Amino acid sequence: MAHSEVSRPVLVVEDDDDVRAAIAEILEGEGYEVAVAANGREALDELVHLRAPCLILLDLRMPVLDGAGFLLNLRSDWPRLRDVPVLVLTAVDSEPPPDTQGLLRKPIIPDELLASVGRLAVRRP
Repeated sequence: MAHSEVSRPVLVVEDDDDVRAAIAEILEGEGYEVAVAANGREALDELVHLRAPCLILLDLRMPVLDGAGFLLNLRSDWPRLRDVPVLVLTAVDSEPPPDTQGLLRKPIIPDELLASVGRLAVRRP
């Protein structure tokens, strides 16, 4: 799916300011609308005001509320977002958690990021 067809934002949940800014810059440079949060709690707060995202890019290890806690809250408390794909961002060699659509290893390679986002971004009104 071409990014020009995506009408909803990509939510980037990442505690590292530089990584979060770099991902946002890459995606915005390709025409994606991007919303950002520094941890799972901020992301849940952001979802109150945000149109349903087309994709969530989620770091697992974060302060305040980690990725696993965010996923638990998202899937139990936000039924309207049940079908939003989640792509995990991690520097740790691991398998993606259940109920996610894959994993991108840090450091993030821009071409891999764009290919994954293009493949997973969901188009819904």
